[in-house]
Amino acid sequence: MPGTPPIVVHRISPTGGRRVTVRGRIMGLAHSDDEVRELVRRAGGPEPVRLEDPTWVEWTGGRPHQYDPLELLP
Repeated sequence: MPGTPPIVVHRISPTGGRRVTVRGRIMGLAHSDDEVRELVRRAGGPEPVRLEDPTWVEWTGGRPHQYDPLELLP
């Protein structure tokens, strides 16, 4: 789909970390920005990865750069 960033960092997992997809392919679970960059590198993505660039990276289901699981309310 035109205009869709090739890298997607998905919502935070209940156990921590975020799934990363590159061009629709699941690359793995990242627990830090450095791990996102490594997964993108392995997929042959751009280097250096500009995680703040919305034309390259879409952050879904939470704030960018957060990887810890959300605390559940009582």
